[in-house]
Amino acid sequence: SGEDTSGRVALMICETILDAIGQTPLVRINTITRGVVKGTVLAKVETFNPGNSIKDRMAVRMIEEAERTGKLKAGGTIIEGTSGNTGMGLAIAAVVKGYRCIFTTTDKQSKEKVDALKAFGAEVIVCPTNVDPEDPRSYYSVSSRLEREVPNSWKANQYDNLANAAAHYEQTGPEIWAQTEGRITHLVVGVGTGGTISGAGRYLKEQNPAIRVWGIDTYGSVFKKYKETGIFDKHEIYPYITEGIGEDFLPKNVDFSVIDHFEKVTDKDAAVMTRRIAREEGIFAGNSAGSAMAGLLQLRDRCSDDDVIVVIFHDHGSRYLGKMFNDDWMREKGFLESSGMTARDMVALGLSGELRSIECNEPVEHALTLMSEHDFSQISITHDQRLVGSLHEAHLYDCLRARPAVKREPVEGIMLPAFPFVDISTPVDLLSTMITPANTAVLVRDFKTDKTFIITRSDLMRVL
Repeated sequence: SGEDTSGRVALMICETILDAIGQTPLVRINTITRGVVKGTVLAKVETFNPGNSIKDRMAVRMIEEAERTGKLKAGGTIIEGTSGNTGMGLAIAAVVKGYRCIFTTTDKQSKEKVDALKAFGAEVIVCPTNVDPEDPRSYYSVSSRLEREVPNSWKANQYDNLANAAAHYEQTGPEIWAQTEGRITHLVVGVGTGGTISGAGRYLKEQNPAIRVWGIDTYGSVFKKYKETGIFDKHEIYPYITEGIGEDFLPKNVDFSVIDHFEKVTDKDAAVMTRRIAREEGIFAGNSAGSAMAGLLQLRDRCSDDDVIVVIFHDHGSRYLGKMFNDDWMREKGFLESSGMTARDMVALGLSGELRSIECNEPVEHALTLMSEHDFSQISITHDQRLVGSLHEAHLYDCLRARPAVKREPVEGIMLPAFPFVDISTPVDLLSTMITPANTAVLVRDFKTDKTFIITRSDLMRVL
């Protein structure tokens, strides 16, 4: 923008919508942190970007770098595995620049995100969430296959494409530094691809090495343990609900040397905080903003009165209308407070035992032996200690009766889908609705103690 002769700010005309990316506002958090977190807490509200998320910044930066290096040519096809926000940024840029888009995403992502991508003419392929990244069905693998098969195509690869972090080093970091007049002391960011926290964090630390950079992680993700121990532990990986943060691999854009600390936030705490941001601050932000704010509250003892804390609000709440902002969905997940007995009470009373499982490559007869020796009606099936399936006695009986030789084959050949996960605070009344003929048990996760318990129909009958 500029000034006219009268001193008033002149209207800036953007040649295309891409020129409207960036220069998002910092907004003071007033209610949620009052009396809880010392210092000044500011939200960098990235919903003001054209695609309503911070991902617009790096999407355009990746495309421009691909054009410069000749990897993306006129009339080409952009391919990416995306949960929606990066796809939105890529799709908007593709409309302006004349490219076709094909995106792969997971069945965990909200329908609103998928529909938004289609609105810009993109093709979207939905893939299963609970498979390893190397699995040919994963959204990573499918996007890589498409890049090989589709002529004149380019895969953006937001996880390992360092133009992602470069966008935030060049834009987001300098904006925050200028907006706070260099007073920022802490940067709090939910970590997914790692581009935002690594790029902006690196720039800010170059200006002032004393700035602390805190990454918000989720239970079910590998980041926190890897930062603290240097160990990539697949046992840390299991299904989670929180969108936009956490990973089951290590993206090249995550610069662990920039990040001072990782804080894990539960699915429930993230979802509840997402709703609080709208109701108490009037800011309609997405799930990762809830995670970041909940993480900051967990770290409040590390804050002082003179601190200036900037929290990134990545995307818009409209993409979560069917989830965090839907009361029925929140009740279904056990995230709304209610009275009465909960799964935690059942565990404390000894009415629910810790989960027992076997590896998917073990023979069926081992599962039969385990179930018989411990009088289990059902067990979980794992692959490298990651839950991938289940087995219950009625199904096992049917399989053995139909073909007795199956007992010498790997149990993965007859396993059923994995039991659903719920938080340990879930009410018993809700658990009872989740037990069905097709779903004979529910897994209860105590994220704070890192333990998983199994609740069966017979367990519930003892308390109902």
